[in-house]
Amino acid sequence: MSNMDGMNYAPKGKPAPVVTPGQFVIAAIALDHGHIYGMVNGLLEAGATVKWVYDRNPAKSEAFTRRYPQVQIASSEEQVLSDPEVHLIAGAAITSERCALGLRVMDAGKDYFTDKAPFTTLEQLRMARAKVLETGKKYMVYYSERLHVESAVYASQLIRQGAVGRIVQVTGFGPHRLNASSRPDWFFQKDRYGGILCDIGSHQIEQFLFYAGCKKAEVLHSKVANYTCPDYPELEDFGDATLLGDNGATHYFRVDWLTPDGLATWGDGRTIIWGTEGYIELRKYIDIARDQTGNHVYLVNKEGEYHFHVDGQVGYPFFGELILDCLNRTENAMTQEHAFMAAELCLRAQDMAIKVN
Repeated sequence: MSNMDGMNYAPKGKPAPVVTPGQFVIAAIALDHGHIYGMVNGLLEAGATVKWVYDRNPAKSEAFTRRYPQVQIASSEEQVLSDPEVHLIAGAAITSERCALGLRVMDAGKDYFTDKAPFTTLEQLRMARAKVLETGKKYMVYYSERLHVESAVYASQLIRQGAVGRIVQVTGFGPHRLNASSRPDWFFQKDRYGGILCDIGSHQIEQFLFYAGCKKAEVLHSKVANYTCPDYPELEDFGDATLLGDNGATHYFRVDWLTPDGLATWGDGRTIIWGTEGYIELRKYIDIARDQTGNHVYLVNKEGEYHFHVDGQVGYPFFGELILDCLNRTENAMTQEHAFMAAELCLRAQDMAIKVN
Protein backbone atom coordinates (compact mmCIF):
# COMPACT_ATOMS: atom_id res chain seq x y z
CA MET A 1 0.00 0.00 0.00
CA SER A 2 1.35 3.43 -0.94
CA ASN A 3 1.53 5.98 1.88
CA MET A 4 2.26 8.82 -0.52
CA ASP A 5 -0.53 8.46 -3.08
CA GLY A 6 -4.19 8.15 -2.10
CA MET A 7 -5.08 6.82 -5.54
CA ASN A 8 -3.33 3.58 -4.61
CA TYR A 9 -4.65 3.36 -1.05
CA ALA A 10 -5.43 -0.34 -0.62
CA PRO A 11 -5.42 -1.43 3.03
CA LYS A 12 -4.87 -4.99 4.09
CA GLY A 13 -6.45 -6.33 7.26
CA LYS A 14 -6.75 -9.60 9.08
CA PRO A 15 -8.67 -12.31 7.21
CA ALA A 16 -12.15 -12.75 8.67
CA PRO A 17 -14.01 -15.01 6.22
CA VAL A 18 -17.78 -15.23 6.46
CA VAL A 19 -18.09 -17.80 3.65
CA THR A 20 -16.17 -20.86 2.50
CA PRO A 21 -13.99 -20.84 -0.65
CA GLY A 22 -16.14 -20.71 -3.78
CA GLN A 23 -19.33 -19.81 -1.92
CA PHE A 24 -19.20 -16.14 -3.01
CA VAL A 25 -17.56 -15.51 -6.38
CA ILE A 26 -16.63 -12.01 -7.55
CA ALA A 27 -14.98 -10.41 -10.55
CA ALA A 28 -13.30 -7.08 -11.26
CA ILE A 29 -14.17 -4.95 -14.29
CA ALA A 30 -12.69 -1.51 -15.11
CA LEU A 31 -9.43 -0.82 -13.29
CA ASP A 32 -9.22 2.92 -13.94
CA HIS A 33 -8.67 3.80 -10.28
CA GLY A 34 -6.29 2.10 -7.86
CA HIS A 35 -9.06 1.76 -5.27
CA ILE A 36 -10.05 -1.46 -7.03
CA TYR A 37 -7.26 -3.17 -5.10
CA GLY A 38 -8.62 -2.03 -1.76
CA MET A 39 -12.10 -3.18 -2.74
CA VAL A 40 -10.86 -6.61 -3.77
CA ASN A 41 -8.57 -6.95 -0.74
CA GLY A 42 -11.50 -6.34 1.59
CA LEU A 43 -13.73 -8.88 -0.14
CA LEU A 44 -10.96 -11.49 -0.28
CA GLU A 45 -10.28 -11.13 3.44
CA ALA A 46 -14.00 -11.72 4.05
CA GLY A 47 -13.85 -15.00 2.12
CA ALA A 48 -14.77 -14.05 -1.45
CA THR A 49 -13.27 -15.93 -4.39
CA VAL A 50 -12.03 -13.72 -7.26
CA LYS A 51 -12.54 -15.52 -10.57
CA TRP A 52 -12.25 -12.95 -13.38
CA VAL A 53 -10.72 -9.61 -14.29
CA TYR A 54 -11.42 -7.52 -17.37
CA ASP A 55 -10.20 -4.12 -18.46
CA ARG A 56 -10.10 -2.51 -21.90
CA ASN A 57 -6.36 -2.08 -21.35
CA PRO A 58 -4.79 -5.59 -21.23
CA ALA A 59 -1.81 -4.25 -19.28
CA LYS A 60 -4.08 -3.36 -16.37
CA SER A 61 -5.58 -6.85 -16.32
CA GLU A 62 -2.11 -8.37 -16.38
CA ALA A 63 -1.00 -6.17 -13.49
CA PHE A 64 -4.09 -7.29 -11.56
CA THR A 65 -3.20 -10.96 -12.05
CA ARG A 66 0.32 -10.33 -10.77
CA ARG A 67 -1.29 -9.18 -7.52
CA TYR A 68 -3.89 -11.98 -7.59
CA PRO A 69 -2.42 -14.87 -9.60
CA GLN A 70 -5.50 -17.07 -9.11
CA VAL A 71 -7.59 -14.75 -11.33
CA GLN A 72 -8.39 -15.42 -14.99
CA ILE A 73 -8.23 -12.62 -17.57
CA ALA A 74 -11.52 -12.44 -19.48
CA SER A 75 -11.56 -11.74 -23.21
CA SER A 76 -14.54 -9.39 -22.86
CA GLU A 77 -16.84 -7.79 -20.33
CA GLU A 78 -19.64 -10.03 -21.58
CA GLN A 79 -17.66 -13.15 -20.65
CA VAL A 80 -17.70 -11.99 -17.04
CA LEU A 81 -21.30 -10.80 -16.99
CA SER A 82 -22.59 -14.03 -18.48
CA ASP A 83 -20.85 -16.30 -15.94
CA PRO A 84 -23.60 -17.69 -13.67
CA GLU A 85 -21.08 -18.39 -10.88
CA VAL A 86 -20.32 -14.69 -10.34
CA HIS A 87 -22.34 -13.04 -7.57
CA LEU A 88 -20.84 -9.54 -7.56
CA ILE A 89 -18.83 -7.28 -9.86
CA ALA A 90 -16.38 -4.80 -8.34
CA GLY A 91 -15.48 -1.86 -10.55
CA ALA A 92 -13.39 1.32 -10.41
CA ALA A 93 -14.22 2.81 -13.80
CA ILE A 94 -13.72 6.43 -14.80
CA THR A 95 -16.20 8.22 -12.55
CA SER A 96 -18.57 9.29 -15.34
CA GLU A 97 -18.71 5.67 -16.57
CA ARG A 98 -19.47 3.99 -13.25
CA CYS A 99 -23.24 4.21 -13.55
CA ALA A 100 -23.37 2.72 -17.05
CA LEU A 101 -21.27 -0.22 -15.90
CA GLY A 102 -23.52 -0.70 -12.90
CA LEU A 103 -26.64 -0.78 -15.06
CA ARG A 104 -25.08 -3.50 -17.24
CA VAL A 105 -24.05 -5.48 -14.16
CA MET A 106 -27.53 -5.36 -12.61
CA ASP A 107 -29.14 -6.23 -15.95
CA ALA A 108 -26.90 -9.33 -15.95
CA GLY A 109 -28.40 -10.35 -12.59
CA LYS A 110 -25.42 -9.49 -10.41
CA ASP A 111 -24.78 -7.11 -7.54
CA TYR A 112 -22.49 -4.13 -8.19
CA PHE A 113 -19.80 -2.66 -5.94
CA THR A 114 -18.30 0.56 -7.27
CA ASP A 115 -15.62 2.94 -6.14
CA LYS A 116 -16.77 6.32 -4.94
CA ALA A 117 -18.06 8.65 -6.30
CA PRO A 118 -20.75 6.44 -7.83
CA PHE A 119 -22.16 9.13 -10.19
CA THR A 120 -21.31 12.43 -11.83
CA THR A 121 -24.90 13.55 -12.57
CA LEU A 122 -28.29 13.39 -10.90
CA GLU A 123 -29.67 11.71 -14.03
CA GLN A 124 -27.26 8.82 -13.51
CA LEU A 125 -28.49 8.53 -9.93
CA ARG A 126 -32.09 8.47 -11.15
CA MET A 127 -31.31 5.65 -13.58
CA ALA A 128 -29.51 3.64 -10.91
CA ARG A 129 -32.39 4.01 -8.45
CA ALA A 130 -34.80 2.80 -11.12
CA LYS A 131 -32.59 -0.14 -12.04
CA VAL A 132 -32.28 -1.25 -8.40
CA LEU A 133 -36.07 -1.28 -8.13
CA GLU A 134 -36.39 -3.14 -11.44
CA THR A 135 -33.79 -5.84 -10.76
CA GLY A 136 -33.61 -6.10 -6.97
CA LYS A 137 -29.82 -5.97 -7.21
CA LYS A 138 -27.44 -3.90 -5.11
CA TYR A 139 -25.54 -0.79 -6.18
CA MET A 140 -23.04 -0.56 -3.32
CA VAL A 141 -20.33 2.08 -2.97
CA TYR A 142 -16.79 1.93 -1.62
CA TYR A 143 -16.76 4.92 0.72
CA SER A 144 -13.31 3.90 1.85
CA GLU A 145 -12.55 6.74 4.27
CA ARG A 146 -15.05 5.19 6.68
CA LEU A 147 -15.33 1.58 5.57
CA HIS A 148 -11.61 0.88 5.20
CA VAL A 149 -10.18 2.88 8.13
CA GLU A 150 -10.04 1.20 11.53
CA SER A 151 -10.27 4.43 13.52
CA ALA A 152 -13.49 5.26 11.66
CA VAL A 153 -14.90 1.81 12.44
CA TYR A 154 -13.95 2.19 16.11
CA ALA A 155 -15.64 5.59 16.28
CA SER A 156 -18.94 4.00 15.25
CA GLN A 157 -18.57 1.53 18.12
CA LEU A 158 -18.00 4.36 20.60
CA ILE A 159 -21.05 6.22 19.30
CA ARG A 160 -23.24 3.13 19.61
CA GLN A 161 -22.06 2.75 23.21
CA GLY A 162 -23.20 6.28 23.96
CA ALA A 163 -19.71 7.58 24.68
CA VAL A 164 -20.47 11.14 23.54
CA GLY A 165 -24.27 11.29 23.73
CA ARG A 166 -26.40 12.52 20.85
CA ILE A 167 -24.39 13.57 17.80
CA VAL A 168 -24.96 17.22 16.95
CA GLN A 169 -22.20 17.92 14.43
CA VAL A 170 -19.63 16.15 12.29
CA THR A 171 -16.65 18.10 10.98
CA GLY A 172 -14.54 16.48 8.26
CA PHE A 173 -11.18 17.29 6.69
CA GLY A 174 -10.10 15.37 3.60
CA PRO A 175 -6.81 16.72 2.22
CA HIS A 176 -5.11 14.72 -0.55
CA ARG A 177 -1.77 14.88 -2.34
CA LEU A 178 -2.21 15.67 -6.02
CA ASN A 179 0.77 13.92 -7.63
CA ALA A 180 -0.42 15.41 -10.92
CA SER A 181 2.15 13.69 -13.11
CA SER A 182 0.89 10.26 -12.04
CA ARG A 183 -2.78 11.00 -12.74
CA PRO A 184 -4.60 9.94 -15.92
CA ASP A 185 -6.00 12.56 -18.29
CA TRP A 186 -9.61 11.96 -17.17
CA PHE A 187 -8.73 13.04 -13.64
CA PHE A 188 -8.45 16.64 -14.88
CA GLN A 189 -11.64 16.67 -17.02
CA LYS A 190 -14.57 17.83 -14.93
CA ASP A 191 -17.30 16.07 -16.91
CA ARG A 192 -15.45 12.79 -16.29
CA TYR A 193 -14.38 13.14 -12.63
CA GLY A 194 -17.38 15.19 -11.51
CA GLY A 195 -15.75 17.92 -9.44
CA ILE A 196 -14.04 17.84 -6.05
CA LEU A 197 -17.24 17.84 -3.95
CA CYS A 198 -18.70 15.02 -6.04
CA ASP A 199 -15.44 13.07 -5.84
CA ILE A 200 -13.64 13.19 -2.50
CA GLY A 201 -16.47 15.16 -0.91
CA SER A 202 -18.60 12.02 -1.14
CA HIS A 203 -16.52 10.43 1.64
CA GLN A 204 -17.24 13.29 3.99
CA ILE A 205 -20.98 13.44 3.39
CA GLU A 206 -21.34 9.68 3.80
CA GLN A 207 -19.58 9.84 7.17
CA PHE A 208 -21.86 12.63 8.34
CA LEU A 209 -25.02 10.72 7.46
CA PHE A 210 -23.69 7.59 9.16
CA TYR A 211 -22.26 9.04 12.37
CA ALA A 212 -25.11 11.50 12.93
CA GLY A 213 -27.80 8.96 12.05
CA CYS A 214 -29.40 11.10 9.34
CA LYS A 215 -31.69 9.59 6.74
CA LYS A 216 -31.67 12.78 4.68
CA ALA A 217 -30.00 16.18 4.67
CA GLU A 218 -29.90 19.41 2.71
CA VAL A 219 -26.91 21.34 1.42
CA LEU A 220 -26.91 24.87 2.82
CA HIS A 221 -23.78 26.22 1.17
CA SER A 222 -20.83 25.02 -0.88
CA LYS A 223 -17.91 26.42 -2.80
CA VAL A 224 -14.99 25.25 -4.94
CA ALA A 225 -11.76 26.77 -6.20
CA ASN A 226 -8.64 26.17 -8.24
CA TYR A 227 -5.90 27.91 -6.26
CA THR A 228 -2.74 26.19 -7.45
CA CYS A 229 -3.26 24.44 -10.80
CA PRO A 230 -3.51 26.92 -13.70
CA ASP A 231 -2.22 24.21 -16.05
CA TYR A 232 -5.35 22.18 -15.23
CA PRO A 233 -8.20 24.70 -15.50
CA GLU A 234 -10.96 22.09 -14.98
CA LEU A 235 -9.45 20.77 -11.75
CA GLU A 236 -10.81 21.97 -8.44
CA ASP A 237 -8.12 21.74 -5.78
CA PHE A 238 -10.32 23.00 -2.92
CA GLY A 239 -13.94 22.60 -1.89
CA ASP A 240 -16.12 22.87 1.20
CA ALA A 241 -19.77 22.61 2.18
CA THR A 242 -22.22 22.94 5.05
CA LEU A 243 -25.18 20.57 5.50
CA LEU A 244 -28.18 20.24 7.81
CA GLY A 245 -29.47 16.77 8.65
CA ASP A 246 -33.11 15.78 9.04
CA ASN A 247 -32.55 15.18 12.76
CA GLY A 248 -31.00 18.58 13.43
CA ALA A 249 -27.34 17.53 13.22
CA THR A 250 -25.06 19.75 11.17
CA HIS A 251 -21.98 19.13 9.04
CA TYR A 252 -19.07 21.12 7.75
CA PHE A 253 -16.34 19.59 5.61
CA ARG A 254 -13.45 20.73 3.47
CA VAL A 255 -11.48 18.72 0.92
CA ASP A 256 -8.45 19.64 -1.15
CA TRP A 257 -5.52 18.53 -3.30
CA LEU A 258 -3.07 20.67 -1.31
CA THR A 259 -1.17 18.18 0.86
CA PRO A 260 2.38 19.54 1.28
CA ASP A 261 5.35 17.43 0.23
CA GLY A 262 6.67 17.35 3.77
CA LEU A 263 3.81 15.22 5.08
CA ALA A 264 4.78 11.55 5.43
CA THR A 265 1.50 10.30 3.99
CA TRP A 266 -0.90 11.31 1.21
CA GLY A 267 -3.28 13.26 3.42
CA ASP A 268 -3.88 14.22 7.03
CA GLY A 269 -7.48 13.05 7.03
CA ARG A 270 -9.38 13.90 10.20
CA THR A 271 -12.95 13.71 11.45
CA ILE A 272 -14.35 15.33 14.59
CA ILE A 273 -17.65 14.00 15.90
CA TRP A 274 -19.29 16.38 18.36
CA GLY A 275 -21.88 15.06 20.81
CA THR A 276 -23.96 16.45 23.65
CA GLU A 277 -21.71 14.69 26.19
CA GLY A 278 -18.28 14.75 24.55
CA TYR A 279 -16.41 14.52 21.29
CA ILE A 280 -14.29 12.13 19.25
CA GLU A 281 -11.41 13.06 16.95
CA LEU A 282 -10.05 10.66 14.35
CA ARG A 283 -6.54 11.13 13.03
CA LYS A 284 -6.87 8.56 10.31
CA TYR A 285 -3.57 8.24 8.50
CA ILE A 286 -0.96 10.00 10.66
CA ASP A 287 -0.57 11.83 13.96
CA ILE A 288 1.66 14.59 12.63
CA ALA A 289 5.13 15.08 14.13
CA ARG A 290 4.35 12.39 16.73
CA ASP A 291 3.49 9.05 15.13
CA GLN A 292 3.60 8.17 11.43
CA THR A 293 1.13 5.32 11.88
CA GLY A 294 -2.57 6.00 11.50
CA ASN A 295 -5.81 5.11 13.26
CA HIS A 296 -5.56 7.33 16.30
CA VAL A 297 -8.83 7.96 18.15
CA TYR A 298 -9.13 10.71 20.76
CA LEU A 299 -12.16 10.74 23.05
CA VAL A 300 -13.17 13.38 25.60
CA ASN A 301 -16.30 12.96 27.71
CA LYS A 302 -17.49 13.34 31.30
CA GLU A 303 -15.30 10.44 32.38
CA GLY A 304 -12.02 11.85 31.09
CA GLU A 305 -9.60 12.16 28.18
CA TYR A 306 -8.61 9.07 26.20
CA HIS A 307 -6.33 8.10 23.34
CA PHE A 308 -6.83 4.80 21.52
CA HIS A 309 -4.38 3.59 18.89
CA VAL A 310 -6.44 1.01 17.04
CA ASP A 311 -4.19 0.26 14.07
CA GLY A 312 -4.50 -3.47 13.36
CA GLN A 313 -6.99 -3.94 16.19
CA VAL A 314 -10.48 -3.42 14.76
CA GLY A 315 -10.65 -4.80 11.23
CA TYR A 316 -13.09 -3.96 8.44
CA PRO A 317 -16.48 -5.61 9.07
CA PHE A 318 -18.21 -3.95 6.10
CA PHE A 319 -16.90 -6.46 3.57
CA GLY A 320 -18.13 -9.57 5.34
CA GLU A 321 -21.46 -7.87 6.01
CA LEU A 322 -21.74 -6.98 2.32
CA ILE A 323 -21.12 -10.56 1.25
CA LEU A 324 -23.78 -11.83 3.63
CA ASP A 325 -26.17 -9.09 2.49
CA CYS A 326 -25.74 -10.23 -1.10
CA LEU A 327 -26.35 -13.86 -0.20
CA ASN A 328 -29.24 -13.20 2.20
CA ARG A 329 -30.69 -10.06 0.51
CA THR A 330 -30.37 -8.07 3.72
CA GLU A 331 -29.01 -4.55 4.35
CA ASN A 332 -26.67 -4.77 7.33
CA ALA A 333 -23.47 -3.44 5.73
CA MET A 334 -25.14 -0.34 4.29
CA THR A 335 -28.65 0.37 3.13
CA GLN A 336 -29.17 1.14 -0.53
CA GLU A 337 -30.85 4.43 0.32
CA HIS A 338 -27.89 5.50 2.48
CA ALA A 339 -25.47 4.86 -0.37
CA PHE A 340 -27.68 6.81 -2.77
CA MET A 341 -28.41 9.68 -0.35
CA ALA A 342 -24.68 10.31 0.17
CA ALA A 343 -24.26 10.33 -3.61
CA GLU A 344 -27.21 12.69 -4.12
CA LEU A 345 -25.97 15.21 -1.59
CA CYS A 346 -22.46 15.37 -3.00
CA LEU A 347 -23.94 15.95 -6.46
CA ARG A 348 -26.19 18.72 -5.14
CA ALA A 349 -23.28 20.31 -3.27
CA GLN A 350 -21.26 20.25 -6.48
CA ASP A 351 -24.07 21.67 -8.60
CA MET A 352 -24.74 24.63 -6.31
CA ALA A 353 -21.13 25.42 -5.43
CA ILE A 354 -19.91 28.99 -5.66
CA LYS A 355 -16.75 29.11 -7.75
CA VAL A 356 -14.10 31.14 -5.98
CA ASN A 357 -11.80 33.06 -8.31
